[in-house]
This record gives sequence, C-alpha cells and structure tokens, in this order.
Amino acid sequence: MSRSLPKPPKSLLRPVGRAIVEFDMIRAGDRVLVAVSGGKDSLSLLAILHHLRTYAPVRFELGVVTVDPEVPGFDPAPLQGYYRDLDLRWHYERQPIMEEAKTRMDGDSFCAYCARMKRGIMYRICRREGYQVLALGQHLDDLAESLLLSLFHGGQLRTMKAHYRNDAGDVRIIRPLAYCRERQTAAFAATAGLPVVPDSCPACFTRPARREQMKALLANEEARHPHLFANIRHALKPLLTEGSRP
Repeated sequence: MSRSLPKPPKSLLRPVGRAIVEFDMIRAGDRVLVAVSGGKDSLSLLAILHHLRTYAPVRFELGVVTVDPEVPGFDPAPLQGYYRDLDLRWHYERQPIMEEAKTRMDGDSFCAYCARMKRGIMYRICRREGYQVLALGQHLDDLAESLLLSLFHGGQLRTMKAHYRNDAGDVRIIRPLAYCRERQTAAFAATAGLPVVPDSCPACFTRPARREQMKALLANEEARHPHLFANIRHALKPLLTEGSRP
C-alpha cells in the first residue's frame, strides 16, 4: 500500500500550480523524473508533485533519480524504503564526480562542474527509462542568486529557466518551485517530517562559493525591503521564458 504524505500547505501548492500552468511544465501522459538529492528542496518538490498527481486535470507518472557524487558523508540509501512506501521507482547511480573534478574541471566552480556532470547522467537515465521530463528543485532564491552571479561575474542578464529542452532536444527540464521561497520548503520539510539527508551535498560546504555571498547580499537587502523577492520574481519572468517554449 502506498504511504500517505502530509498535505503540502496552500502557500506552496499555489505557486507551484501557477508555475506549472504558466510555463506549461507538465502535460497529459508525461513521465516525470524528479531529481532528489535528499535535501529539503528536492524532497519538498517530490511531496508536492506526489500530492498534485492525485487531483491534477492531467494524468502523469512520477519517478525519482539520485546521482551520488561519492563525496564523504553523503548517504542517500536510507531513502530507498521511503520511495518504496510511496510506490515510486528510484533510479540510483554513483559516480566519483568530486575525485574526477581534480583533473577534469576547467574554469568552473566545483558546484557548476558537479551540476553539469549530474545533469548528463540524469539525461541518460531519462532516455534509458522513458521519461520525457526531468524536474529539478531550484526555487526563487536560487534563481535570484543565479541572476546576480551572472550579472556581477559574467556580465550577462541570465538565470535558470523555468522550462526548456536539453541540447539534444529529447528531455524537457522543469523547475516547478520557481515561484517558491527557500524558507517555505524548509518549513514544510520540518513540519511534515520529510526524511532530509543531512548535508546532502557536503562538498559545497567545504569550498568557498560566490553563491553564498549572493545569498547574504539578498538576505541583507530583504531585511530592509520586505517586498524585494516579489519584485525580483516580477523582473525575472522574461528571463524564465527566454527563447521558445518547448
């Protein structure tokens, strides 16, 4: 029997539903593979999509994928029983990404290199297992930080897109949490007792990251300007839909 999950609050369901509709993220018959690291954001996304599937006007399937970069302290194995209780198939793959980065990384931060490598693995699993859609757990805070990083350090006005196709054109990538705040996923994960894996990406905490500087800058500005992220969300929308919709 499938395990029941606590119902996500309307404060999360509404922005996720809005993003799915506005960006045409999930279509009838889609098989959606949710990338879950074991952190609060990806587990919250899985719980939200699992709930929406029970009453959404379109029928879609869910699966879960975890890529283990083989960094010390990361052990997603305890989540295997959790996915089984939810009656979800879990695709798990290991690759020594951190070790490989020592000789293969060229110009990227470790986090950027790791993300790119994980993405390639997940695309391969989508193809092999017949999933058309890959759902990622980045939220509005992540998108705002990416915008500032691109502006300050890349000289470009860019952020992560809400819905796009990969370069090969065979997998659609969606970010249903694009309108949600990190504090919302943190609160839901704690209240619902989601089985968060501690330090789900410990390597990120051992290497200096510009993203943390952007996070601190935004937190400082929001303390003085409570409507900051509402304004950022409005300003970001053209960038989220940049290019043609898949």
